[in-house]
Amino acid sequence: MQTSIHNNTTFECETGNYHTFCPISCVSWLYQKIEDSFFLVIGTKTCGYFLQNAMGVMIFAEPRYAMAELEEGDISAQLNDYEELKRLCLQIKKDRQPGVIFWIGTCTTEIIKMDLEGIAPKLEADINIPIIVARANGLDYAFTQGEDTVLAAMAHRCPTGNSKQLTAETDSTKPNQLIIFGSLPDPVVKQLSYELKKQNINVKGWLPSARYSELPTIEAGDYVIGVNPFLSRTATTLMRRKKTKLISAPFPIGPDGTHAWINKICSIFNIIPEGLNERENKIWESLEEYIQLIRGKSVFFMGDNLLEISLARFLIKCGMIVYEIGIPYMDKRYQKAELELLVKTCNDMNIKMPKIVEKPDNYNQLDRIKDLQPDLVITGMAHANPLEARGINTKWSVEFTFAQIHGFTNSKDILELITRPLRRNDGLKHISNNIYITHDAKN
Repeated sequence: MQTSIHNNTTFECETGNYHTFCPISCVSWLYQKIEDSFFLVIGTKTCGYFLQNAMGVMIFAEPRYAMAELEEGDISAQLNDYEELKRLCLQIKKDRQPGVIFWIGTCTTEIIKMDLEGIAPKLEADINIPIIVARANGLDYAFTQGEDTVLAAMAHRCPTGNSKQLTAETDSTKPNQLIIFGSLPDPVVKQLSYELKKQNINVKGWLPSARYSELPTIEAGDYVIGVNPFLSRTATTLMRRKKTKLISAPFPIGPDGTHAWINKICSIFNIIPEGLNERENKIWESLEEYIQLIRGKSVFFMGDNLLEISLARFLIKCGMIVYEIGIPYMDKRYQKAELELLVKTCNDMNIKMPKIVEKPDNYNQLDRIKDLQPDLVITGMAHANPLEARGINTKWSVEFTFAQIHGFTNSKDILELITRPLRRNDGLKHISNNIYITHDAKN
């Protein structure tokens, strides 16, 4: 099935399964971001095995997450859900004293219709600790949407400012305040906040904050903007429930995306940006060594974490040829500005717009990869080794989720990840050639 929202942008939708990690993996980065949190994943042994494998290296650091394992008695409703969860939460309160407990629902809690939202308020009052329910289960499209579910649930808990309606006069004197949503490492938060401060824009708060007690106060009419393309549910919650105004902008990934992101925020606050062009140009100059390695080379996105459009746009700007952008799910309204920048980038580089395939069928993709023979395939871990065995360079898409890729200065980290398999394999070929030359010389 094909649809088109731009003159030269074609979307295809296949019927593939969602070949992606489980969204409960969001616990691995959110528990580190929200310092006073504890995450309780309510699921089966399978969920526990997944968490152990996905985050095994963190277990020895006594991380702030645990499994509430559902057994036959729970599933057949022979046990009292409230009492079982109360016992666990009291133990968590005694051992860890968290500022907030997150209950992460799974596929099983969905299937057996476990009323977590009904239990949480009563138990919260009983043990005097905030409990937030987020259904980050495998029924979502991509594993990164687990964060979206958690942030949307947190948005409901953000304090509300003065309920009095702002008059036109008071609204005009309101300072340039902004709320940014999306979980980023603290150094990146500071970098982006600093870039905005240079433009005289005050960041009122971040969602999530480093501590639950520091959640930003959200008033009706506040401006909000996201930093990642997989946060459409959070954006919708902030607009509908908190009556905020969403700034639609490309995401701050790559120098071009970061420039466009800051520029759009400035335009909303009627600020003429200063030094942005020079800032972007300096970053491009510093990336030239990497760009020389990938200019003219081809890349194929199989689709995994919903960062594909932003990464493809940046790599096209770097001179790469993108054959296909596979993406598990495409919210065309939330990513509208990013799609428009992708089209503009293709026009500026005078290249054909790549095909965007939503919910791609991996079997069909493997056939297309065999025919196209791209220089690099960005894929989920399941397909990396089989493709490498066929002589095709691969990069795990999950690495872009955990790496620091946002803002001007972190553009280098993206290209470091992209060029690593190309540099590695070129090095192996060089070593191999030297071995054969040495062997022939001896003979």
